[in-house]
Amino acid sequence: MSNLNKEYEASLKSIETENLIDRVFYRPIGFQIARLLRHTGVTPNMITILSIFVGAATGFFFYHSELKYTVYGILCLVFANILDCVDGQLARLTGIKSKIGRILDGFAGDIWFATIYLCLAARLAHETGSYWFFALAVLSAMSHLLQANITDYYKTLHLYFISKEKGSEFQSLEQVVAQHKQTKYGITKFFYLLYRWYTLIQVKATPVLQQMLHNLHGRYGDDFPPEVRTDFRRESKHLMRYIDLMTFNGRTLVMFVIMLSGHVWAYYLYEIIVLNIVLMYCMKKHEQICRSFLNR
Repeated sequence: MSNLNKEYEASLKSIETENLIDRVFYRPIGFQIARLLRHTGVTPNMITILSIFVGAATGFFFYHSELKYTVYGILCLVFANILDCVDGQLARLTGIKSKIGRILDGFAGDIWFATIYLCLAARLAHETGSYWFFALAVLSAMSHLLQANITDYYKTLHLYFISKEKGSEFQSLEQVVAQHKQTKYGITKFFYLLYRWYTLIQVKATPVLQQMLHNLHGRYGDDFPPEVRTDFRRESKHLMRYIDLMTFNGRTLVMFVIMLSGHVWAYYLYEIIVLNIVLMYCMKKHEQICRSFLNR
């Protein structure tokens, strides 16, 4: 393997958790930009903040019904996701990592889509005279937040079962609470408070998983045997294709088709009905996998 390929793989969290579109499009572009920026003094957090503004601009373009604005919006969202790849890959190439960066990066996508949902509601309200679309926007945003939350948890858990190093971002609720209490008052403490709620939802939604982790830590500490790590990843791997439907790539492919068709209201239904069904299926199957480990 060439040095460039090794460097590229080092810029990724793990090949196992990357879906096809990321592997062939977003990650390679992000890697090249990250390589150009790594000696410039530009930090991953700067890239994350820029991505928030670029992604939020998508909502402005989607508010307009003309095709050209729809295309501009799609390009903005694609570029925002490239930047989202850049910040993580830049962090891994330079070693510039921070807890606040991890938290900020997690919320960036939520801000993009919250803006999109509200702007689509404003567009539909303007076109139809009905403000009920704002209720759909709120339901979509809440659904999206839960879906993204659980998806991120499962992906990070998978990394944790690859190795302690790869899964270093996987934290228990107790760890997050302790870090929140130790943080001085200010914007960082506020973000930790949000992250504390974020983690609490993950824990409450996965009771069997929490019991499995408790048992594994009680038996092995933080050093799970290789066969345990391999067995869990093998059993949970088949769920990845369903979990990927709730990732950026999974939802935006459908969003772009719907936006180009002009039937923008249909995306609310996809978000609220279809993706929530996918979420419930993944949560049920994942808990069954964890229960099988408990029964061993």
